[in-house]
Parts: sequence; structure tokens; C-alpha cells
Amino acid sequence: MRIGELAGVVGVTTRAIRHYHHLGLLPEPERRANGYREYGLRHAVALARIRRLTELGLGLAEVRDVLADDAGRELAEVLGELDADLARQEAAIRERRERLRVLLDDARRGVLSAEGPVSPELGEFFAEVARSTPGREGPESPMAVKDRELLALIDTTARPEDRDKLLAALRPALTTPGAVERAHEVYALLDALAYADLADLADPRTEAAVDEAARALAGALPDSLLEELGTQGVRAVAEGVGSGDDRFLEAFFSEFAPAQVAAVQRAMRLLIERGAR
Repeated sequence: MRIGELAGVVGVTTRAIRHYHHLGLLPEPERRANGYREYGLRHAVALARIRRLTELGLGLAEVRDVLADDAGRELAEVLGELDADLARQEAAIRERRERLRVLLDDARRGVLSAEGPVSPELGEFFAEVARSTPGREGPESPMAVKDRELLALIDTTARPEDRDKLLAALRPALTTPGAVERAHEVYALLDALAYADLADLADPRTEAAVDEAARALAGALPDSLLEELGTQGVRAVAEGVGSGDDRFLEAFFSEFAPAQVAAVQRAMRLLIERGAR
């Protein structure tokens, strides 16, 4: 058989056969006087075995190990590892489908977060916020939207245990008496600073508005947040600096007006002072 005929019989491409030759997986026949290689039954059997092994999910390096062990002991070991890997993939797929089912249910009920999809834990946190503000009318606070976007980013990039600790630290801001009303007051005060630029900060009226927003924000933040972030973490926000190549805070503050940045940083300093007392 010529290489094209062999490929057709086994159901692979000629390019794959040449690649297997290059890797040493498939013996390469000698060329005849006419310059063509002539493949026999032995080559077809070996090629069919390679195809079966790769269809099971084995990588070519693993196929080489299997082919090198005629006794089959290596094959049993590799197949066992493959079976365990497939089981892990099945479990991951089941978990993803369950998350998707929750998101679909939320979408059908019209409560899917615009920042989604998010983890079930953050989704439940967002749902708690929604339950705490039933029947609230009017446009949503832009600062509240930024808060949710930040939490969605943390949800994606942080380790699950760190995310859960942060959500636990923030939860008192929803559950303590009057917490939701204070949060909406803070958002309104911060939103009012959205168009104040650096020059406005010299205006006593803007300075008073920044101070009012800062004190309201510090009062709404629970002590558990300082405990979770630590004084060093809160001070980094207060000073607006990251460490090393970390530009997260720079990107975070770039979304805010200068007066809003001043209010958030001053609130962090007030939070540190409160923790020191």
C-alpha cells in the first residue's frame, strides 16, 4: 500500500502518518527502487492501534510509552490515569452545568446580575442586596454599579477562600439595622462628587462634600472589613499605591472622579483611625 491508501484504510491523514514517523511511533518502511514507500499489514495494525489510543485521550508521549511495553503493563497504568482524569472532567462538567442551571433560573426570573456570570457565592450576595432593597425605584447609583463590577472582578481573580472571607466581611453592611439605608446615602453622596475635578477640591464647598461622603462611607463600612483586609491593605487604598507591578489600585481609581478618590481615601484613613482606638 502507498501512504495514501494506508491513510484511507485506517482513517487518518497522510500528514498524521508522516508525523508519527517523525516521532518514532510508526516504523517507516524502506523506499523501493521507484522511490515510493510500500506499507504492509504490520504498518496498518500499528497505525490502527495508535489511532485507538489517541481517541481514548492519550497524548502521543503516552502512546509511545504504551507501544514500548509489549506486555501491556504500561497500558493498564496509563488507562487507569486516563480514567481518573476523565472522572475529574466529568465532575467539573457537572459542577459547571449546575452553575449554569442556577444562572438560567435567575435569567428566567429576571434577577440575573448584569455582571454575571458570577460564582454562586457572589450571586447569593447580590441576591441578598436585592432582597434588602425591595421596590426601590429610579436609576441605579453609578457608584453601586462600580462596586458590583469590582466584586465580580475579585470573584474571578481571587482564590475562592479569599473571596468568601471578603464577602463574609462585607455582609454586616447588609444585615445590621439601617445598613442598607446608610449604603444608599453613601452612594448618593459619592455620586454627587462625580463631576468635581482637581480644581474643585480647593473649593470649601467641595471639600465639605468630600468630608461628608468620607465620613458616611467610613461609618457604613464594618469593622470586619478592616480585620479582613488588614491595616496594611486599607492603608494601600488610602494612599492609592500598589506594590511592584501591581496596578490594580491605579486602575480602580482611574474610574473615579478626583473628588470621589479623595473621599474614598479619606474614608480608609478614618477606618484605620477607628480600628486603632
